[in-house]
Amino acid sequence: MTIVHYDPEQTMRQARELYFAANHFGTDGGYSDAWVDLKLGPVPLPFPNSASRVRALRFHDLHHILTGYDTTLIGELEIAGWEIGAGCRNEPFAWFINLSGLGAFWLSPRRIFRAFVRGLRSQSLYGQDADALLTMKVHEVRTKMAVPKSDEPPPSLGEIGRFVVAATVGFAAGLFALVLIVPLAPIGVVALNLRRRANAKTVSAT
Repeated sequence: MTIVHYDPEQTMRQARELYFAANHFGTDGGYSDAWVDLKLGPVPLPFPNSASRVRALRFHDLHHILTGYDTTLIGELEIAGWEIGAGCRNEPFAWFINLSGLGAFWLSPRRIFRAFVRGLRSQSLYGQDADALLTMKVHEVRTKMAVPKSDEPPPSLGEIGRFVVAATVGFAAGLFALVLIVPLAPIGVVALNLRRRANAKTVSAT
């Protein structure tokens, strides 16, 4: 995983270009793709890249840049916890996918709990003008979000209680997501084999 350091004086658009390049997301982050892959282990599970997903992803990517959470499995679970804590406003796709991620808190309970509490003490970008945000400088948007650098002071009982509720709902959402995703596994296996064959032909041709 490449660690990217974003200059506070660069614009969010410039920072997002670095983020896309570091994570091999393509020049537009995959926003224009008709289909995207959700990985179940090594198996890609293709599903439509809906307008609601793209709308939520435009803010989600900016949150990664501003909070410092990476795009590894645990990093994605951290950002899920942070976004649920900070709130996803009127983005149902973001609420569902983040709750599903929060339901897997047991993979790294301490880090995900800390991210959730940090989110409670922050403000998400959901519901704002995404294009306008891209013209702002990194440090300006960080100030706008009021993201604390750590989880100090220690979490309160209220924050712990809110995490328990969110994680419980998230666990149920995660189970529901699995019910929807698992039937796609055979399609993913076929797609994976086709890609491997295409890659093998490309290598042999060179």
